[in-house]
Amino acid sequence: MDATTLKIIDVIILIFSVVVHEVSHGLMAEKFGDDTAREAGRITLNPIPHIDPIGSILMPFLVGIGAARPVPVNFDNLRPQRLGMAMVALAGPLSNFALAILFLFIIRLGLASDFAAVVLGRGIFLNIALGVFNLIPIPPLDGSKVLLSVAPRSWQENILKWESYGFIVLIILVMTGLLSVLVEPLYRVVLSVIVG
Repeated sequence: MDATTLKIIDVIILIFSVVVHEVSHGLMAEKFGDDTAREAGRITLNPIPHIDPIGSILMPFLVGIGAARPVPVNFDNLRPQRLGMAMVALAGPLSNFALAILFLFIIRLGLASDFAAVVLGRGIFLNIALGVFNLIPIPPLDGSKVLLSVAPRSWQENILKWESYGFIVLIILVMTGLLSVLVEPLYRVVLSVIVG
């Protein structure tokens, strides 16, 4: 397969994966008492309500990682709130790791054709990368919500203040190559656990 075909495959995989990621946030929020995502029509695998032109289309082509429009969650509705916040945040990355395991399972059972095995293989690596990337504790990534859930209340306001600057920080990390330095060690650990 040529590079353009592989890039298109990667974008399709990423769109599917970020949709699953966001739906998982919404479903977990519902389990803890918040139905905001359901009311907004975001508990669906239809990609249209989730697609963000920059995060879902442009970013995958430019930097190989993508994002969907965040599913709305009202953390005030979660009970218990701190545990709910942590579980809602972790649901997204864990769904990506689950997809990677599912894709690997299909390949190892010999259920995939040669072409499908290539697609699923790329899906394994992309989902592990997506899950690990989202665990970085920089707003608005999921890792920051996990940090927020365990932080003392006196820290929470300061963490939330970074929300508006987080995307800029992430762009700088990508452009300087520091993002790979941060992500690579955890990526290798998760990859070894899932793939063996």
